[in-house]
Amino acid sequence: MNAHDVIVYPTASSLQPFHSSQLRYRQASAGDATVLAQLIYAAGEAEFAYFLGADSQTCIAFLQEALEEPLGHFSWHHHQVATLADQPVAVMSIQDGRGSLLNGPYLAAQLTRHFGWRQTGAILRRGLVLQREIPSPARDQTLIAHCATVPEMRGLGVFSALFSHAMTCGQLPARKGQDIILDVLASNTQAFALYRRLGFVQMSTHPFVAAGVPEHLFAKRMRFRATPRSC
Repeated sequence: MNAHDVIVYPTASSLQPFHSSQLRYRQASAGDATVLAQLIYAAGEAEFAYFLGADSQTCIAFLQEALEEPLGHFSWHHHQVATLADQPVAVMSIQDGRGSLLNGPYLAAQLTRHFGWRQTGAILRRGLVLQREIPSPARDQTLIAHCATVPEMRGLGVFSALFSHAMTCGQLPARKGQDIILDVLASNTQAFALYRRLGFVQMSTHPFVAAGVPEHLFAKRMRFRATPRSC
């Protein structure tokens, strides 16, 4: 399977009645990269289009390569998945703030291999702008990122089940005592409502608007403050 193959997900009718007990949970693997690249891109299309400055196929191809590697921000090693028939149907990246400084140089190398050094320079400059709005986690924080559920299973509590499992099994936070945080686009009211139900609260009363960041990428940072509830 390559980055451009069409992935066939379960149909809505085949999932009825559906219960979260049908799901299984595991760490992602390099073999999941094709599925996860398309899933993660679809959930963050605006951010990736701005950051990478490329069309969807190019963005997905880069994500697949990065997900296949054992190191780096996008590595499969950081991702947990919920599966149905062993196919990932939801994904969540867990980033330990104590290791975030190591991701930058590795990401730059990945970008250079895929896009060449000329394009990489422009990508990194856009990344610095985007980081003003969505900063890297501090050492005392665990960042949840790349949260996505296949379209056919949204609204069924799949991501909530994945998050709850990670909390119950001690995968969150990444280190004891760290705050759990995430970022959500200000325009994504549906995701914001989901995170509120899971127990996250906005860290400020207004979205932080950083200089130079396009309006459609304005984001809210949220912090976990309560016991998660199912949707």
